[in-house]
Amino acid sequence: MEEIRNIYCVGRNYRKHAEELGNQVPSEPLIFMKPTHALHKAEGGLPLPFEQGAIHFEGELVVKMREDYHPDKPLDAMIGGMAFGIDFTARDVQSKLKEKGHPWTMAKGFPGSAVLSRFVPFPGEEAFRKVTFTLYKNEELLQKGQPDKMIFPLRDLVDVIGSRLGLSRGDIIFTGTPEGVGPVGHGDVFTFEMESGGQSYSFGPLHIQ
Repeated sequence: MEEIRNIYCVGRNYRKHAEELGNQVPSEPLIFMKPTHALHKAEGGLPLPFEQGAIHFEGELVVKMREDYHPDKPLDAMIGGMAFGIDFTARDVQSKLKEKGHPWTMAKGFPGSAVLSRFVPFPGEEAFRKVTFTLYKNEELLQKGQPDKMIFPLRDLVDVIGSRLGLSRGDIIFTGTPEGVGPVGHGDVFTFEMESGGQSYSFGPLHIQ
């Protein structure tokens, strides 16, 4: 965790997820950020601020930069690893902020809102499209995604973020969540799986307190 610098996140990058929340499908990547205080390992106990209202889970793939961004560099050179992440969202807080046209930071950046597994090798740009990731809550499969269904592919995300905001070694990108997001409560247990090039990875369990 100490090597991570900036945490970039992509909203509404899977069409069915945007539709399930009643949001418009974006015409360009919707980028927001989380503070590094939001980071938490994908295991152990995690207290969440339920006093703020409903909190939802959003499982997604995360990639990590190993080289600084340059538009001429291939992704295989710039990205060194990928992980499973959860973007926890204070949904009631977010809804109020959206009504007022305010930024989402207070709904997205609380401690523990950026859950992150250990990183595994990045398989390359083409193979990344076929990676599958799954999220289980209390042993029930609730989310399953694959990057080839993203509205904006990884190359587009890296170029937009890198050219407009900057991307350097140690920065990470939460690439967006598929459909199936939902509420989390005290005592819920999350586990996660990822398959890449015939290799399977398991993460967790994460206990919600």
